[in-house]
Amino acid sequence: MEKKFKALKNTVLLSAFLLPLNLMAQDEVGDLIKGTPSDATKLINAYANPAFKGFGLGLNSGWANSAKSIGVFRFDLRITVTAAMSPKKDQTFDVNTLELQTLKPTNPANTISPTVTGEDKEGVEMISTTASSPQPFKLPKGLGFNYVPSPQVQLTVGLPKNIDVSLRYSPTIDLDENGKFSLFGIGAKVEILPLILGKTGKLLPFDLAVAGGYTKLKYDIPLDVNNGQYSDQVLKTEFGGFSAEAIISKKLSIFTPFASLGYNTAQHKINALGTYDFGSLPSDKGIKDPIKIDEKSINAIKATAGLQLKLAILKLYASYTLSDYNYVNAGIGLGIGK
Repeated sequence: MEKKFKALKNTVLLSAFLLPLNLMAQDEVGDLIKGTPSDATKLINAYANPAFKGFGLGLNSGWANSAKSIGVFRFDLRITVTAAMSPKKDQTFDVNTLELQTLKPTNPANTISPTVTGEDKEGVEMISTTASSPQPFKLPKGLGFNYVPSPQVQLTVGLPKNIDVSLRYSPTIDLDENGKFSLFGIGAKVEILPLILGKTGKLLPFDLAVAGGYTKLKYDIPLDVNNGQYSDQVLKTEFGGFSAEAIISKKLSIFTPFASLGYNTAQHKINALGTYDFGSLPSDKGIKDPIKIDEKSINAIKATAGLQLKLAILKLYASYTLSDYNYVNAGIGLGIGK
């Protein structure tokens, strides 16, 4: 019973927090580690790029839903979910544009393959150009939906001088065969008008604030690309995101509409570590740590409009953001404060 409960707990954690990362699970990665390390890196980047972007935007979302500070030593605990929408152009990729060294499509007229946010259909059939007895294989399917979800759990505490500090944190959690992950995020919001105008600022018909936040998530996924031949295969992923914005809002009884304009950036590191075989030739076997990706996935301005609804100690949040990928964020909070 204890093992079943632990398995259920890990499944819930995986599905709730790590879906965008688990899109790169064993089957998909195994289907992409082909040809040479260089070819595998290009295929992983092309297939999973929408997940990298969508998850990076999700890390940066939901930090603040009002320009008003919550008050000294008041608190707010919230759970929100972001869904970043991959545009049509990022739901497929053309293998001919990747400049692969040892792989080519078996049908030169069929070179368009789904990305992770593409259609739920098999990808392009590929074949090695260097193997002595090449076997055709197909690139992974898409998931069949074009959005990348990512939840946020956040605690905010009010400090003196109209400052709010927010924390997102999870210690390293072992998910058994699904790997392990950890998360840390820190953010702050400063209400500007009281600092500049003092009590005179209360006469203005709106509140104004600046806010920023940084989040880092690490997730290690065990792999078995070569049918148990090597026990050291692991996919190490690391995502970091930074967001800064100016927020304007107006409290109308229990209803607070807000708008913000800001900038966000996100970085991802994807490393396939361990020992791998890429083909039948001796030079293709026993290759160590073949995949190393370290790139910026997001570097864009963002504009957000949304609302906060306060019902006693319960708060509801919703917003829509225009950015590199547009996304929606919605959630619920519990706390004492404005």
